[in-house]
Amino acid sequence: MIVEQRNVPVPDPNEVLVESRRTLVSTGTELTILSGDFPEGSRWDHYEYPFVPGYNNVGVVVETGNDVVDIETGQRVATLGSHAQYVTASPEGCRPIPDDVSDDAAVFFTIAEIVMNGVRRGEVTWGESAVVFGLGLLGQLAVRVCQLAGAQPVVGVEPSAPRLDRLPDSPTVAAVDPTAETAEDSVARLTDNRMADVAFEVTGNPDVIPEEFDVLREQGRLVLLSSPRGTTEFNFHDDCNAPSHTIIGAHNSSHPSVATSANPWTNHRHCELFFSAVADGTISVADLVSHRIEVADVPAMYDKLLADRSEAMGVVIKW
Repeated sequence: MIVEQRNVPVPDPNEVLVESRRTLVSTGTELTILSGDFPEGSRWDHYEYPFVPGYNNVGVVVETGNDVVDIETGQRVATLGSHAQYVTASPEGCRPIPDDVSDDAAVFFTIAEIVMNGVRRGEVTWGESAVVFGLGLLGQLAVRVCQLAGAQPVVGVEPSAPRLDRLPDSPTVAAVDPTAETAEDSVARLTDNRMADVAFEVTGNPDVIPEEFDVLREQGRLVLLSSPRGTTEFNFHDDCNAPSHTIIGAHNSSHPSVATSANPWTNHRHCELFFSAVADGTISVADLVSHRIEVADVPAMYDKLLADRSEAMGVVIKW
């Protein structure tokens, strides 16, 4: 990983130029791509190198194309721009940031959109029990959004003690280290043997997915919130058909492209909801920032993350 000097991009007539203030490292997607830790020929295997990572960008619009009418210079926006001082974006790709939401909080917007979509697709509702496997950024926010949806208990399963320590201090949230007690036994104890209504796969590890079904009640749901790095050997009769479990894919691309009466929850709508929750204190992401770094420190940080990302959470780059 290197920091490279490039010319400032020129926006097309229907684009804006954004000067970045903050970007957030995706320790899942970005590191998987940069490490090449995925099967050849899989859907992961379409990126070209050298690769410019990043898709969580917050900045200020400094120039607009001639055809842009809804975005103004000086406006703070969140975009899917990469880790760069200047990025271009379409007006449709810009999420306006309210004044009462800080740059450090707003930069989590994509992670929040992904999680909100997954929890909504998982149909989590008041009084249900939920289990989240993997407590990286997506998993941490999944616990918090499941709480907001009314789930209790919400059980976070993670072998890393630093990640378990970042769970909300709440009587409705339980931390489980699967090396000390199996997730199945823990969930049975925490739910009075009712087991979980819904579980979320957020580890990205294809080998552990079959065990995640063990925490579900009959006709429970497993939501694939991660993008697993490889194939899983799975007994569909014993682990899906016989207990009548439902498996739900929840990639960010499953957001509707436009709001409809059947599903109004677009990326932008979820982003608005996230910003509103941050502003009123319903969701806090301040405790999820583990590192704030300058641009000069980026190469060393990526080297560290590629070697071991277990103690990293939100890595925010200041521009």
